[in-house]
Amino acid sequence: MSNRIAAKLLAEFVGTFSFVFIGAGAAAVVGGGAGLPGITAIALAHGLAIMAFAFAYGSVSGGHYNPAVTVGVLAAGAMSAGEAAGYIVSQLIGGIAGALMLRTVLGGAATGLGMPSLAHNLALGATSLTITPEAGFMIEALLAFFLVTVVLGTAVAGRAGSLAPLAIGMTLTFNILMGGALTGAPFNPARALGPMVATGSFNDAWLYLTAPIVGAIVAALLHTGLARLAQEGTAAAGPGSTARTPAE
Repeated sequence: MSNRIAAKLLAEFVGTFSFVFIGAGAAAVVGGGAGLPGITAIALAHGLAIMAFAFAYGSVSGGHYNPAVTVGVLAAGAMSAGEAAGYIVSQLIGGIAGALMLRTVLGGAATGLGMPSLAHNLALGATSLTITPEAGFMIEALLAFFLVTVVLGTAVAGRAGSLAPLAIGMTLTFNILMGGALTGAPFNPARALGPMVATGSFNDAWLYLTAPIVGAIVAALLHTGLARLAQEGTAAAGPGSTARTPAE
């Protein structure tokens, strides 16, 4: 293994470990039933953590910390399959290690360890809402779609420059503000799997592991499709023209 790929895999491990420890830790400490203030705190913990470590290690590995992001970058043709496989393994191990460390420091004080779950009889004004697995799948896929769209349009395409981690962190925050009460909003197989392994509970694991991947692939297809349309538009307009389509 070259020093370059080793550095990337280590950065993905450390970043994912830290993200899960902080994000799932905030969810475990705040707990369920905390309402909007609690969800806001959890959303900020996730968003700030991903932003900080994307700034720290973005120049090393790209700062994915999410297998869905890696699949999206791979589907967009921005990395090789072998490298992507290494990233995903590092991320999953990092997520599990982060959750196990969380269990070690919290002990029995927080049995859920921030494990995501579908809402059941969630109070919405005068009515209540239960999220079915089908609805949960769509929510998780859409949240991953939003995140991967931003990653591809900023960090990968290079449009946001050094501010890409800020855009990614903001996306994570507003995704959790919207979906946190509905599905737990991990939209990250490593973030979901870590607490599942640490608690031994794998409820709806298929949903949390596959839905983000589907959303990521759709985001990559849209990204590459827009890029192709922009290139065709530039070619049709003739030399010296500038594409107006926001795609690479």
